[in-house]
Amino acid sequence: MYPAYSKFLLILFLSIVTTGIVYGQEIVPADSLKADSLHQKTSKNKKPSYNLNKQYDFSDLTRDIFNPKKKKDTVHKGSGIIIVPNVAANPTIGAQAGIKAVVGKRLGDDPNTLLSIGATSASITTKGIIYFYVNHNIFTPGNKWNLQGNLVVSKSVTPDDGFGIGDGKAQGNAAQQILDDPTHKGYAIHSYYFDFREKVYKEVAKGLFLGAGASFDIRRKIQQADTVNNGTPLSVYNNQHGLPQDHYAADGFLFNVEYTSRDNPNRAYTGIYFDAGVRVNQTWIGSTKNAVQFTTDLRKYISLSDVNPETVLALWNWGSYLASGTIPYLELPGTSKDGTFRSGRGYTSQFFKGTEFNDTEAEFRFPILANKFISGVTFVNMQTGNDEQGTKIFQVFQPGGGAGLRVLFNKVTRTNLALDYAWGKFGSRGFFLNLNEAF
Repeated sequence: MYPAYSKFLLILFLSIVTTGIVYGQEIVPADSLKADSLHQKTSKNKKPSYNLNKQYDFSDLTRDIFNPKKKKDTVHKGSGIIIVPNVAANPTIGAQAGIKAVVGKRLGDDPNTLLSIGATSASITTKGIIYFYVNHNIFTPGNKWNLQGNLVVSKSVTPDDGFGIGDGKAQGNAAQQILDDPTHKGYAIHSYYFDFREKVYKEVAKGLFLGAGASFDIRRKIQQADTVNNGTPLSVYNNQHGLPQDHYAADGFLFNVEYTSRDNPNRAYTGIYFDAGVRVNQTWIGSTKNAVQFTTDLRKYISLSDVNPETVLALWNWGSYLASGTIPYLELPGTSKDGTFRSGRGYTSQFFKGTEFNDTEAEFRFPILANKFISGVTFVNMQTGNDEQGTKIFQVFQPGGGAGLRVLFNKVTRTNLALDYAWGKFGSRGFFLNLNEAF
């Protein structure tokens, strides 16, 4: 389904990013903005600037409503802390309500130190999900060390639409047809989910980090409609791979290499982000099965205007590939199983999944209001994966796409409220409401 077009997009994307890795340089903001058009670029000696005084965010709106006589801050010292109601919505979770705190800060006095981000949230959704997390991405002064980690405790309801990329086939025996259901009949899986992950990176060259860590992903009290008679894809997969029906642990060691030249992790205007890793799950530290996985995460940001640097073409490729062993069903790579759970907008989480999976996305971001309070995006994505009936990765592609609005929540940390409407195949579509960009 669209193989020539999809392969062309993938080759074009990798060519652009490879060129960016070889020739790309981080752009350092200057002091002021000058009139420009979308296609006019400054000379090599002139650097674009991001004048916060000309931007308007949610705190400015709050001040104008509740304290209109208060003098506007023009010293660029807005707070990097945001405490907001944690409202979100997407087809996976339904509607969400809760509270969320996000902090962004540069540590130390070195202006080249990258922004450190931390967040915590507690929420409940209309689909019965209760979710609490704490995560962080910290760069020490001078970027000597980078610490990434998260803690999750959840009462989860996970939608399941079968194994594979959905190539329209109905082959094999009854159990195989349930597992690789081409119609993507939906099931609900209830469980308690616990996740602890921590990685420590050491900078070995400018922007280049080597890291290692560990991850413990545990599910208990897994419940679904039928686990005895192979009535669901989960039960079929568990029986085929010797996994328990009601629990599992995926505990392993992480080894990564990371390169970044992004000017901001929340909403980058320029730069590159690349992370490649190996995950080694081991039974002797508590994992239900041994497994070795390779993952790649590659992002490129191209600012298209000096006067409006937030006019950006953003490109993303994320993939995960099983080298050996067995991965529990709900840990298989697939839609929205990237590190931030934001890939493949237009589909629910793990709508497509396999032991090998790849997602390619492109997004055009542009300001709508001159004060940057409201912006817009359009995006497309292509997902591909394998199944157990002979379909190989990069043979079948499934498209998705959509458009959305952005509300500037905090201009200091470039935090946005993101509202997207996206659609895909098999009647899949819905609203996606989150803080910050998808990538």
